[in-house]
Amino acid sequence: MSDSNQPEPIQASQVRCPGCAGLSLYSSTNPYRPFCSARCKGVDLGAWASEEFRVPEDTPPDEDFGDPRLQ
Repeated sequence: MSDSNQPEPIQASQVRCPGCAGLSLYSSTNPYRPFCSARCKGVDLGAWASEEFRVPEDTPPDEDFGDPRLQ
């Protein structure tokens, strides 16, 4: 018989690692979450540091944005 005053324990879920697409435990017990390992986390950090992940440079000029009453 369960005590209704106690919350149910939250089950850790498995997610796809953004680095290798393998399964990764998404839990506070996994210090690399959402990655599966230190290697995958490091590879992702390296990609950010080398600017492989970038916003496209073909953004419209700033004058097209903002309040039209101020233009």
